[in-house]
Amino acid sequence: MELLCAALGDPQTRFPSLHVVGTNGKSSVTAMAAALLSETGLRAGSCLSPHVRRWSERTRIDGVEIAGSAFGDAVEEVAAAIRDVEADLSEDERITQFEAAIAASFVALARAEVDVAVIEAGLGGRLDATNVIPSRATALTSVGLDHVEWLGRTQLAIAGEKLAVLREGTTLVVGRLEPEVADLARRTAMGRGAKLITPDPLDPGLLPPAMAPYLARNAAVAVGLAEVFAGEISPAQVRRGLSGARLPGRAQLLGGEPPLLADAAHNEEGARALAEALPALAQGRPVIACMSILADKDAPAIVNALAPALEVAVCTAAEPGPAMGRPGARAAEPGGLVELFEAAGVQASAVPDPERAVAEALERARRASGVALCAGSHYLLRYAWTAKHAQSCSR
Repeated sequence: MELLCAALGDPQTRFPSLHVVGTNGKSSVTAMAAALLSETGLRAGSCLSPHVRRWSERTRIDGVEIAGSAFGDAVEEVAAAIRDVEADLSEDERITQFEAAIAASFVALARAEVDVAVIEAGLGGRLDATNVIPSRATALTSVGLDHVEWLGRTQLAIAGEKLAVLREGTTLVVGRLEPEVADLARRTAMGRGAKLITPDPLDPGLLPPAMAPYLARNAAVAVGLAEVFAGEISPAQVRRGLSGARLPGRAQLLGGEPPLLADAAHNEEGARALAEALPALAQGRPVIACMSILADKDAPAIVNALAPALEVAVCTAAEPGPAMGRPGARAAEPGGLVELFEAAGVQASAVPDPERAVAEALERARRASGVALCAGSHYLLRYAWTAKHAQSCSR
């Protein structure tokens, strides 16, 4: 990644940056921090992952996805640089798809002349493609057991990988952490001469109505991170920034009847946070879930965390595919998910086609006067949005 960025003229050094790492909450903290910075009058960019429909979704300027043509121009520049870099590499050394996407975002943000950019890490931190930015501050949103085959099998090991991005003499902003992880964060910050900030919960009056508890916790981290760069942000700016932040797939309520909730919860921690939020989000109505989980995830833990909040689960297989940024990733078999949900006391069925599965969940929610939910994988979300769009067009 360093070679690729060097070939591009190190675009990541042409704007100040803030780095966001963590098991869950990275995208929402990134989006909210960027929105808060925009509210202060700064031209704020952001780099998020993964995308759901288009690669250009990953790069935003003041909360707006960059034009496809602008992202395409950046990709062309990166592709030319990759050819030059790989010409000097051995056959088993190649630029990855994720590295190319991150480099394209850096190029696009530099060309847009942003005043600051909030950069979301992809996986871990130490070896992540984003760990080339000279960040002014780092946010550690949370630490849970995910991607253990790459990051380690304990929270401390995973936290160490994520905290490795913290730069000397900068600032570390942390979310809710287990005591031993919080102690590691404190010791890491001290060892690098970095200031440690543990934000207090925000006044409820600053939050959008009915914001899920996990998003409220992330909002406090976002404010803390944004204020490292911009200084104190007024309550009015905080209120507007949080209300205006676009958070697709994060406790996202898609209107209509029945309502459809879309949430990207895809590991045990995320499922637990979603289960905590569902009673209020569903307003006491039964929740009919459409679920897809990637095969490399801890499906039993996800199911057991979410099951108490569900009435019915319609299990499907939303495959990522190479175009979605996860080449080689596969969805778990719907039949296996059915067995897990039934063992957890939830009525379940298998509908392998994701489009049909979402339609089935919506129909069952309608009959039960309930709420439909799509969760378990980022790659199921596009089917939720397509279904609600079709529903609104049919009225």
